[in-house]
Amino acid sequence: MGVLNFIINEIFNQGAIFLALIACIGLILQKKSFSEIVRGTLTTAIGFYILSCGTGLITGNSIDGISAAFNAVTPSAVASKTVDIGAEFGTQIGIVMIIAFAVNVLVARFTKWKSIFLTGHMLYWFPFVFIAAGVDAGLTGGKLIGLAAVFTAVYMIVSPNLMRPLVKSVTGDDSFTIGHPTTCLSLLSAGLATLFGNKEHSTEDLNVPKSLGFLREISITGSITIAITYIVLYFILVANGKDPGTIWGYAGGTTGIFTYIFTHAIYFGVGITVMLQGVRMMIAEIVPAFKGIADKIVPNAIPALDVPVIFPYAPNALLIGFIVAMITSIITLLLT
Repeated sequence: MGVLNFIINEIFNQGAIFLALIACIGLILQKKSFSEIVRGTLTTAIGFYILSCGTGLITGNSIDGISAAFNAVTPSAVASKTVDIGAEFGTQIGIVMIIAFAVNVLVARFTKWKSIFLTGHMLYWFPFVFIAAGVDAGLTGGKLIGLAAVFTAVYMIVSPNLMRPLVKSVTGDDSFTIGHPTTCLSLLSAGLATLFGNKEHSTEDLNVPKSLGFLREISITGSITIAITYIVLYFILVANGKDPGTIWGYAGGTTGIFTYIFTHAIYFGVGITVMLQGVRMMIAEIVPAFKGIADKIVPNAIPALDVPVIFPYAPNALLIGFIVAMITSIITLLLT
């Protein structure tokens, strides 16, 4: 059991370690030099942590106030009895994780479904969700593990392969795909784009006047968007009888709303910049390294990675999607 827990908690559930291990195995199989193996392995882990730091800056230092504002003006959820699935069913989750990953590798080895799911935290999240669903349905023991393993494996195999042609159309190559729970929405978006869009007119080809050339920098545009969002939310809070200073935590301090909005907006730009740098570092190492696994163990396999890896390929589309999501969220907030 100790070995199983080590594999689950110290490898599968640690994105940086898991991807670094994959890169290391791939480089060894390619018979790279010791120096290249060390560099590629550590750079993969460093890239992952840089990506995570960027994401942390965005969620923890930038948009946390947006979440606080939404929570302040929307009705509180009714308290209900909860079960700590991770604590009570951790072993079952780990077993499902290993079984599903093994099935994924075998399917990639012997069928045309060639993606291998490498999004570390999602390797844990899917078994967690399906175990929780099984527990809620009253399943226990082998039935619980079997159900969760089947559904986890199916999603890990089918989802990235459905995303593969969409990723290829955006990136221009077929070296990786996306392993993430946004597949259904991505397929819906692709279907709507096919009906209403035009491939000849890409968001990445938008003509921006020279005077607004700074808007081409996603970090700057993102910061401006966050600032506007906070300004709108400020007035929404006031209109609902809430004190923004209390909700956002600057009441009684030496600074006020201007500093709060400015710093949170800039942190978003910093987070985006850091995150994209981490993505570039990780992709530059994990994709070539994975070729060793593809050549030696699972021919023609490609890695299925976390969704931020696709961000640098269409930054305008990313920003437009973010703006639309924010506007939609604010409208929903006003209507509820």
